[in-house]
Amino acid sequence: MRIKVDDLVCEANAVCMGLVPEVFEVDDDDQLHILLPEPPPEMLDRVRHAVRSCPKAALSLEE
Repeated sequence: MRIKVDDLVCEANAVCMGLVPEVFEVDDDDQLHILLPEPPPEMLDRVRHAVRSCPKAALSLEE
């Protein structure tokens, strides 16, 4: 499973970072970075929750 972010939609609200800081990071310039674009299976439930929690629906998962 691979995480995708739509940079045109993302507002760097950092909700995802708050939920899974090992995977998502918002830098000082308000840019979202995916630290683990293909997270390990044991993190997938948390990552799915973060994707669903994005207030702008800027995140998605590809199988």
